[in-house]
Amino acid sequence: MRTPIMAGNWKMNCDNEQARELAAAIAQNAGDMQDCGVILCPPATALTMVQAAIEGTNIGLAAQNMFWEEKGAYTGELSGPMLRSCGCKYVIIGHSERRGRFGSVADDFTAELQKIFGDSDASVNRKIKAALSYGLTPIVCGGELLAERRAGQTDSVVKGQVQAAIAGLSAEQISPIICAYEPVWAIGTGEVCDAGEANRVIGLIRETLAEAVGSAIAEQIRILYGGSVKPDNVRGLMEAPEIDGGLVGGASLKADAFCELIAVAAQVGE
Repeated sequence: MRTPIMAGNWKMNCDNEQARELAAAIAQNAGDMQDCGVILCPPATALTMVQAAIEGTNIGLAAQNMFWEEKGAYTGELSGPMLRSCGCKYVIIGHSERRGRFGSVADDFTAELQKIFGDSDASVNRKIKAALSYGLTPIVCGGELLAERRAGQTDSVVKGQVQAAIAGLSAEQISPIICAYEPVWAIGTGEVCDAGEANRVIGLIRETLAEAVGSAIAEQIRILYGGSVKPDNVRGLMEAPEIDGGLVGGASLKADAFCELIAVAAQVGE
């Protein structure tokens, strides 16, 4: 049985005091949760503030991104050792808002995001290797654009992203990784992928992992769904057998809503 996870990705929201208050409220209600893993992913400026608020609880801390080098002349970047020193145990890698695969805005801005943030399959792979080397657990994201889904390319796109992400990694390195299927067209749009279809694609991700590491290890890897996860749709998603939790955006910015998601995931996972 895979223990579910609810990870709250706060994106570019919350100043330090807001982050402290939100983390404290979540910790008060879900800090001793045993049946569902809870991870908070605040902006980098609030990492130490959130770590202090969740100290002594079962809640884990994640960064939203990292660079692959340990140190050097990389202005504005954060390294694995820096994240570890803030208390991070996890790091999101390859989110579509950093890959430039942001399907709810115009195509020209999608291309511009790619230029700005620059994440590609190759850089995602490099960041994963660095994260593992520094003792951080990667939360690796992937998913298709609406145009790719309409063209019947969902399976090939997602499978290709998974294969590129784990290229050159051993089974031992791959086994602790957390994956997240995030159909780009459902991120921040209010649209949600049908639970049955999300389950099917996550099953494809697991099959792709099994090709690399064998079915025994692949069955242990937790794969989350991300894309407008809310209290009114979480139960259907969590009841799907392949879905092991959620990478949650907007709903994680409200303590009561996020704790409701956690409670449902824990209940379904029992």
